Amino acid sequence: MIYTKHHTTLGKGNFVLSVSEGQFLGEHVAFYDLWRLKEGKIVEHWDTIETIPPQELWANPNGKFGF
Repeated sequence: MIYTKHHTTLGKGNFVLSVSEGQFLGEHVAFYDLWRLKEGKIVEHWDTIETIPPQELWANPNGKFGF
């Protein structure tokens, strides 16, 4: 698992989302990590890793990070 670029961090209330990209098992992927905080500490964490297909296979020009 290698993080190569951090795209954004969003927070609202006691939730924080981090969106990054990198390599996982030799594939180009997007990492989405969501944390819930309580009293300044992480109490829950969820994540997903999504493969980023070659650009010629994208359904639109936005890609995973076109926000």
